[in-house]
Amino acid sequence: GHWGRMRMWLLAMAVAIAGTTALSTSGLVDIAKAVSQRPVLPWLSLVVGGAVFGVGMTMAGGCANKNLLRLGGGSIRSLVVLVFMAISAYMTLKGLFGQWRASMLDPITVDVGATGLGQAVARLSGLAQPTALLLTVLALSLGLLAFIFKDKRFRSNRSHQFGGLALGLVIVAGWYLTGHLGYGENPETLETVYFATNTRTLESLSLVAPAAFSLELLMLWTDKSLHASFGIATLLGMFLGSLAYALGTRQFRWEGFASIEDTASHLIGAALMGFG
Repeated sequence: GHWGRMRMWLLAMAVAIAGTTALSTSGLVDIAKAVSQRPVLPWLSLVVGGAVFGVGMTMAGGCANKNLLRLGGGSIRSLVVLVFMAISAYMTLKGLFGQWRASMLDPITVDVGATGLGQAVARLSGLAQPTALLLTVLALSLGLLAFIFKDKRFRSNRSHQFGGLALGLVIVAGWYLTGHLGYGENPETLETVYFATNTRTLESLSLVAPAAFSLELLMLWTDKSLHASFGIATLLGMFLGSLAYALGTRQFRWEGFASIEDTASHLIGAALMGFG
């Protein structure tokens, strides 16, 4: 019944929405090229993937983020979870699971075209689309902020406020790093490309696919076509940050599995997370 954490996530969303829109309208990034902006929505993949991921993270003691933080604190259990999750994710991207996904889930789609809140407001109001988009984002962000800060308990919790603000700004920074600083001309092919990502387009914070790409980089280290992308660097940074915090606060301690049943539950959960 406590909405503190939910308000923190809503604050992160408000900051990310406003910041991303500012980057896009200023021309610093072309957000329309992001994977999440695809006009054809594979809704069945998203529903099944979300549900499977939710079951998996419950069985595995937390999502990829939580296991990364625990790994920095000395959890060997989390290391095993992350490795199995990465294997499963890679199989879903390019392997056996990927064949199932591509043949049974991804074909079930809905074409949303260029439909969005901004476009809908523009049609209803007669305003120019850029103006309608800015007004929509402003209303949405202010509405979220009003709900977030109406709670006295949240207003007094600096930790939740900082957490929400920092997470939102990290999302915006991801778009800027991959979509602006990491965007340019390839000196070998003279093509304009996104250098910093595995998806070959701009992206922001993500953890599961980058875990798969991290494993690929370690296994195929001598393959010069592979490099430490934004996603891979994010994973490494989160691990190092949690390790530094655990050591600095003297909370670092080795931790393993409690039993065979505990091991089996975590491995199944890791595989489900990777697939989801």
